[in-house]
Amino acid sequence: MELTIAQKLEALLKLQSLDSQLDELIKIRGGLPEEVRDLEDDIAGFETRIGKFNAEIKTLEEEIERNRMVKKDAEKLITKYKDQQMNVRNNREYDAISKEIELQSLEIELAEKRINEASFRIRGKEEEIKNTQNALNERKEDLKAKKQELDQITSESQEEEKALKDQREEQSTQIEPRLLNSYNKIRGNALNGLAVVMVKRGACGGCFNVVPPQRQADIKDKKKIIVCEHCGRIFADVEGVPEPAPVGRGR
Repeated sequence: MELTIAQKLEALLKLQSLDSQLDELIKIRGGLPEEVRDLEDDIAGFETRIGKFNAEIKTLEEEIERNRMVKKDAEKLITKYKDQQMNVRNNREYDAISKEIELQSLEIELAEKRINEASFRIRGKEEEIKNTQNALNERKEDLKAKKQELDQITSESQEEEKALKDQREEQSTQIEPRLLNSYNKIRGNALNGLAVVMVKRGACGGCFNVVPPQRQADIKDKKKIIVCEHCGRIFADVEGVPEPAPVGRGR
């Protein structure tokens, strides 16, 4: 059965009332949901940073281990070359072995330098991990408190919110899809969530711009769906008696 314009507007007005009640429940929570999301993002960021620092420390530790092996191999070669020096047959062999010992000594110095540099960087990373972990722990405590506060507020209105959502879902079925889509689009663009409004004291109940008397009369007649020419909200009706249209002006 095709609904009249008046019935369509009444259905929209009921839907708007349910949505406005849901908006009020959400408003009670204030900025808590957003604060919880921000804290969760901070925590994820800190955990990622700590993971990155640990990976860098592992790479540096592997570098230290490689240089320790280089140092150990060089020390073995120096011991070997010194033993060979005891059995050289001439000065040329002695000088050649001495040069090899010198080269391996430089390898040891370089390896030690790299070990010290990597160790210094590890200490720096460990300090950064410590600071980040402290900040992470603080955020986790804040998150715990905010979640408890949000859960308490949510639990207090949970039954009411569920009932309103069920009613909204039922009410939505009473509205044709095209009109419902328009309503949802207007509502999504409205800062106060109002898509369907009354004309109050000669002005739009959404943007408060003046509605001409003749237009008020048309809204009151409910022969067609009329929207505000300024904000696009749907007019449901006119509160009280519309202002009379100027004499001689037709519809």
